[in-house]
Amino acid sequence: MTTSSSYRATWTLWRTWLGPDRRGLDREEFRRNLLSMSPRRVAIVPHTHWDREWYEPFQTFRMNLVDTLDRLLDLMESDPSYTDFLIDGQMAAVDDYLEVRPQAETRIRELAVAGRLTMGPWYILMDEFLVSAETIVRDLQMGLERGASFGGAMSVGYLPDMFGHIAQMPQILRMAGLEHAVVWRGVPSDITRTAFWWEAPDGSTVRAEYLPLGYGNGAELPEDGKALVRRTEDHEQEVASFLMDRILFMNGSDHLAPQPWLGRVVAEANALQGDYEFEITSLPAYLADAPTEGLQRWKGELRSGARANVLMGVTSNRVDVKHAAAVTERQLERRAEPYAALFLPPDQWPARLLALAWKEVVRNAAHDSICACSVDDVVDAVLHRFAESRQIAEGVAGRALSSFARSMAEPGTVVVNPSARPRSGMVELVVGAEEPPGDDVQVLSERFGLPGSMTLDADTVRTVLGMLQGPKIDNDAWVQDVRIEEDETGIDLTVAVGPEERPGVPITEAKQDMYTRLGARPDVTVRVRLDQPPIRRIAARVTDVPGLGWRVFAPGSLEHPAAAEPPSPRNGPQGGGAGASADVALSNGLVTVVVDASDGTFAINGLGGFGRLLDGGDLGDSYNYSPPRNDSVIDTPHSVRVDIGERGPVRATAVITADYRWPDHVDGGSQSRVGEHDVQVVTTVEVRADELPVRVTTSFVNPSRDHRLRVHLPLPEPASSSEAECAFGTVVRGLTIEGRPDELGLPTFPARRFVTAGGLTVVHDGVVEYELVDVASPGDSLDHPTGGAGALALTLLRSTGMLSRLGMAYRPFPAGPLTPVEGLQLTGRRITAHYALALGCEDPWSLADDILLPLEVVTSPGGGWRPDHGSVLRVEGAELSAVQRRAGMLEVRVYNPGPDPATVRFPTHRGWLVDLRGTPLEAFDESFQLRPFGIATARLLDPAS
Repeated sequence: MTTSSSYRATWTLWRTWLGPDRRGLDREEFRRNLLSMSPRRVAIVPHTHWDREWYEPFQTFRMNLVDTLDRLLDLMESDPSYTDFLIDGQMAAVDDYLEVRPQAETRIRELAVAGRLTMGPWYILMDEFLVSAETIVRDLQMGLERGASFGGAMSVGYLPDMFGHIAQMPQILRMAGLEHAVVWRGVPSDITRTAFWWEAPDGSTVRAEYLPLGYGNGAELPEDGKALVRRTEDHEQEVASFLMDRILFMNGSDHLAPQPWLGRVVAEANALQGDYEFEITSLPAYLADAPTEGLQRWKGELRSGARANVLMGVTSNRVDVKHAAAVTERQLERRAEPYAALFLPPDQWPARLLALAWKEVVRNAAHDSICACSVDDVVDAVLHRFAESRQIAEGVAGRALSSFARSMAEPGTVVVNPSARPRSGMVELVVGAEEPPGDDVQVLSERFGLPGSMTLDADTVRTVLGMLQGPKIDNDAWVQDVRIEEDETGIDLTVAVGPEERPGVPITEAKQDMYTRLGARPDVTVRVRLDQPPIRRIAARVTDVPGLGWRVFAPGSLEHPAAAEPPSPRNGPQGGGAGASADVALSNGLVTVVVDASDGTFAINGLGGFGRLLDGGDLGDSYNYSPPRNDSVIDTPHSVRVDIGERGPVRATAVITADYRWPDHVDGGSQSRVGEHDVQVVTTVEVRADELPVRVTTSFVNPSRDHRLRVHLPLPEPASSSEAECAFGTVVRGLTIEGRPDELGLPTFPARRFVTAGGLTVVHDGVVEYELVDVASPGDSLDHPTGGAGALALTLLRSTGMLSRLGMAYRPFPAGPLTPVEGLQLTGRRITAHYALALGCEDPWSLADDILLPLEVVTSPGGGWRPDHGSVLRVEGAELSAVQRRAGMLEVRVYNPGPDPATVRFPTHRGWLVDLRGTPLEAFDESFQLRPFGIATARLLDPAS
């Protein structure tokens, strides 16, 4: 029997399926057809969505997790009708539980092997836009590997609550052998069914199960069979236009415990009626026979707010967290792992240390963690985990570089290139100052010896010796020799100090000798003499350092030296006015920068208005920006001073000191910015010899609350789209984004390392929020007659004091608890933003490496075997994502960000292409073809094998 409400819902659905050409079918014919139809399948997937940390810190949530899983295990072992449960698609919840309940591991494994508990494939449910591509891959690999110890991870790419999805996610999933994804947020209005083909830029495709009402559409099902049927009828009506052949109830939500009566209620509902066939199942079982015919197709990222909030403001809150993430990931991916893989013997690969560092980085990738939409205790823990991971990475990199330095045949200074492409660039180092500096170097500082001698007592000497732990005194000085002489008047200790490390300095032996002498003569006078020749720190340009290789330092000639001076009449002044006499010009013959002392902005090659700061109110929360109703924008300093910092010839800088008066906070009643603070913003603009980009650093101590600070950067040409780096490629975005009244479609987007629009490329340190805007500043007219955006705005700071808020201008309903969070304001914190600007840049990938991955300098004691230049590994034809050791082999991950096929070359190496599980796919000998926008992982054999 069919209830009337179910009959109406099914009739409506049937009309939708028939389409406009066949709606003449009368209700009696429909009823006859209905009676012959099979009951609609209703798949109930019990689960819990477990945010590891959010509005409570991790340990508080973990106590609740332990209680939840304790009850779950008891329930599943005692009630065979409760057949399945999904532990949120992430293995971290299992590990967090087992740290407290280690004795439960066997119980979990037995249920998982029996197919009743599903877990993974992720280690953590990460945010896809705010972490690196490698972090996403390592997250997936960690989840798969951990899941294997419980009989295997779930074979579904479960992505239930990410704030949108990256374009390359289908390719990543397919590289791990996963053919299905489950998504909610970000799906555009063009998708009108509960399933679609989701295609990556390279053509890799997964079937995406779309949850139009989210991962909690079946949460808290009623404890009665009849009520379950009514709930299902209501849900069917709500999603009728989306349904294909069945209903998926995700029976769970944030931190919800399992419903122990579920098996009984399902049996009751099935016995009561024949319209629905209820079953408790798993996602893999549900998707095993899911329909694939006639599905719509979507290619690229999913970042629409058409039906669910994408909460785009998480990109710009807590900018300190985003910067810490970028620095830590870069230290691991581009320094620690490659240096250790290439410069350490294979048996010294620091696998455990790197695994510890990666685990903390992956834990921080959880969307409530990296998005910083959490309480202060959580964000403090996130920053601490990043700091510990960064310390491991820096330590591993330092040891690997020390090993490399000892392998050089000749002593001296060596420049190391962490990038895969050959490069030239600037380095800083310490050299002897006995001779005058050359014309192609820039002297940064000089030291003409330390105090000649000191007379100390025995106890003081013992203290000083205890502090001397090795030959390195500081970054500029090394102990090169220790000499001890003694007579009846005392002991003479001479320490020779120089700018380079020397092998075999007998520091330990000398310390023991001194302790022995002091023990024999406790009242002796010790005369300490420091013998240091004059030294200087210089900046110089080096050329043609091989990729993933080295070259002995030699200053290169400067074809286009950098200089700082007042502007010539043909170059400016650009701004005019009272401050024109204080304008400063930087130039190297390739690019000219003129700083306007009247307002602190600067021009690049005649295009003015760069660096204009706009500070406006923000009565939003950690999830979304929201301008107050009576906003006021401060875009002009009340005083500006411009000074020349460095004059060249290697590096020239101008220092802009601008004083502003920013409001103190937003008054909630009047929705106006009130109060006032004086704030000094210091911006350093830098031009280097023989380089096109203009480097910019802006720094200030934030005095205000409830505000957003952006820098506006004019575009050489009007732009209707931008192209920004994302995971394993770039994404092109327009001037608008889908939204709805519940969340305004605000076209502020994340960029990983660079964004390009209208002939301008901006490279930045860490994920930043950007927006293409109509004008360079309020009051300016759009002087591009063809239309389009005239400027690119980067968000430098967004201060807000609420985790979530009610009644915002752009999002009226809360996205989380209405919890005050003081740390989100970032008051009293120094905010420093680094970015670089290039006009007409054709290769932003190389530019990003040049800006963010500087050449490094090491001092070699000699005695090894390496020549004056060389490369351990050559990688050609693709962008480099990772170099590490796995399964005892050198593993390299590359990607092709372009629309044309690429030939990837590893000269002198052969090996195997493997998937993300390490399964061999295809052998190659020195090279292989990589499809447009493709990703590949190669394991290399020893060249001699």
